[in-house]
Amino acid sequence: MTTPATVSILARAGGKAAELAFVASVRARVSERAVVFYGRGVDFADLDGVLGELAPDLVVHCVSHQSPWERGTAPSAWTELLRMTGFGLTLPLQAELLIDVAESLRRVAPDCLLINACFPDAVNPVAHALGFPVFCGIGNISTISAAIAATLDWKDHRSLHLLAHHLHLHAPADTADEARVWCENVERDDVRALLAGMRSTARAELNQIGGHAAARLIDSLLTGGTTDTHVPSPLGLPGGYPVRIRDRSIELRLPKGIDAEAAIAWNQRMALLDGVVVDGGQVRFAPSVGEHVPEFAEPFPVTEIRYACARLLALRERLREVAP
Repeated sequence: MTTPATVSILARAGGKAAELAFVASVRARVSERAVVFYGRGVDFADLDGVLGELAPDLVVHCVSHQSPWERGTAPSAWTELLRMTGFGLTLPLQAELLIDVAESLRRVAPDCLLINACFPDAVNPVAHALGFPVFCGIGNISTISAAIAATLDWKDHRSLHLLAHHLHLHAPADTADEARVWCENVERDDVRALLAGMRSTARAELNQIGGHAAARLIDSLLTGGTTDTHVPSPLGLPGGYPVRIRDRSIELRLPKGIDAEAAIAWNQRMALLDGVVVDGGQVRFAPSVGEHVPEFAEPFPVTEIRYACARLLALRERLREVAP
């Protein structure tokens, strides 16, 4: 980051927050960047007090009830259920704490920009439907587009356009459902080969790429500069898109021949393959979810997301005791 800034890392575990702040501060100093990091433990029940004290210009939300690493670190009947139904089932678990933060910011820092790192492709549409205008997400398509650019040695970000969903961090079963890539408005037909290197890399390592892309995005927002990039769920849209960031605003930057309606429809189809679609203020899980969790067979309004989260937390607690 080239812009002088103060970054407060807030976490329920104060020691972990302090550790991250120390490492980040050292890296900033080595890179000769005027960014200072502080870490502190917080109680989510006192969000208004903490955020009111800090008066942030921008908040990056990275906290959810469900870790993406659980399948590898603690496999159980719960993680097997997620494998069978799609990651979309975790939507309520990803959304609840973001809503808490958005509600708090509305009360104490209404001009603050909010960026979401927790399953933004599906969570941000829920937040927007509830009246919380999350600016965009980070990760997912940001990581995918960076991998494509590096593989192609493509230096002109303005002429690179992707449509991609969280789903595309892994290769979809059908090649017809692959991410879409345009170079100078010409669509490529070798996307699976272009993403092979990324998909064979450990997810924890890929997070380093997403984090670097996020830092570039934040720098642009703090300076009011212009950046052509890719982000998940800009403007509360489902999935990921090419965008232009300018003067703390965001707009779609689609390739020729693809309008917003077509891009959104394509991402909604990918969302269903990932397990959940958010549309018209309704949450609709894929049929596979209803087969395994009958109480979620029917759509429900986004206003019931907290109830759905509580039900999933209870289900997870039971299934974690069962071997996969």
